[in-house]
Amino acid sequence: MNFDLGPDQRDAAAGARDFYRGSASPTAAREALEGGAVAPGRKALADIGFLGITVPESAGGAGGSLLDLAVVAEQGGAVLAGPSLATAARAAVLVAGAPHLAAQLADGSAAVAVVDGPLPGSSPSVDAAGATLFLGLDDDGALVVGEGEATPGRPLDATRGLASVRLTSRRVLAEDAGQLWARARQVAAVVLAAEDLGAADAAVQMAVGYAQQREAFGRRIGSYQAVKHMLVDAWVGVDQLRSLVWWAAWAADAAPEELPLAASAAKAHAAEVLERAAEACVQVHGGIGFTWEHDAHLYWRRAKVDRLLLGDAAEHLDAVARLAVAGALG
Repeated sequence: MNFDLGPDQRDAAAGARDFYRGSASPTAAREALEGGAVAPGRKALADIGFLGITVPESAGGAGGSLLDLAVVAEQGGAVLAGPSLATAARAAVLVAGAPHLAAQLADGSAAVAVVDGPLPGSSPSVDAAGATLFLGLDDDGALVVGEGEATPGRPLDATRGLASVRLTSRRVLAEDAGQLWARARQVAAVVLAAEDLGAADAAVQMAVGYAQQREAFGRRIGSYQAVKHMLVDAWVGVDQLRSLVWWAAWAADAAPEELPLAASAAKAHAAEVLERAAEACVQVHGGIGFTWEHDAHLYWRRAKVDRLLLGDAAEHLDAVARLAVAGALG
């Protein structure tokens, strides 16, 4: 059995890396905090085809797997890009039975967001700021779609586009959509974990690069045991997270019965790994790591926001425990 990525996926990751590095950056994420636009933005993601990776070919998408999307999302996370591909992945699941909406998602003609929490006054929802079309689950368990008014707060990480939503119109797409909603949330959790994997990897690499150059007391700080152990712990976490993300993304298409466990495991570990990596990056950089001008705080901001999106680590660890006890892999 091959547990590695295929050549097509490696090529996709390389292409995504080039695209994201040319259209997004931590600098752009900082500018978004000051009122600038989120980069690369929905149109650019639609034009290159990323929003439609998991949309069927019959609806104008690529008909790819969640693993195809995850390897692309990892590259976006490395440069703190937005909007999140987790939104596209989640929406693609929800509108699978409505080809016209799937086509609008893929080509970017509709700026789609998924509303979390009760529809009359939602919880802060990812990419809701600037969205024009909203998907939500009403009190009766029906999947609804409609226009709405989004109210952003003061962002800790502006690239996540968090806003509360009040629907101004709605129509039912599917009755009794609880299971569909749960699967879409699991898929989104996997892609969010992939973005966090990219961000954590970038933060660790930034810290390692600095530790190899900065000197204190006549020695490079990377030679000090405390610094080495901190960075090794962060790197090990990233390596473990990569395995979890690949497993969860593979399970979505090849072993759907494993997806609930795999998605929760990946999401819970991603929250811890990115936070550890971001904090290590700040600490290794010392005084400069706390400044507005340095990029370290931007990864810390992403970590603090993402650990609460789509359920926190405690919720997902509880899910992992319950599923494991119930024999999810038995």
